[in-house]
Amino acid sequence: MKTKKYEELRLHYKIWFTDDNDKGILGDGKYKILKAIDESGSLMSACENLGITYRRTWNDLKSIEKQLGFPLLEKTRGGADGGSTILTPEGKKLIRAFDDFHEKMDEIMQYHFALLKQQLLSDE
Repeated sequence: MKTKKYEELRLHYKIWFTDDNDKGILGDGKYKILKAIDESGSLMSACENLGITYRRTWNDLKSIEKQLGFPLLEKTRGGADGGSTILTPEGKKLIRAFDDFHEKMDEIMQYHFALLKQQLLSDE
């Protein structure tokens, strides 16, 4: 029996990378944080825009740096103009690569999701 509900299905998924022990390193959430830092030039601003806490985010990013073995952030303390946090060249490379990877996976996932919906909607 066909149902219109299948037509209403939407695809959502997450991508994340782990270490050898399956401990999470980087996923969609932390990627969004790094991207927001890159765009705003400020960890505080990125946290405010995303509605997340500064302290936990800072600790999470430091943990990622430790796991990957290189710094992601360059931080300068505040002065008259306030501080800033920018991505290191490796941090920028990481988000560009994650961007590219996600874009390719999005296309693949959407294609196969469309096939799945066709299969569900077919009369066979």
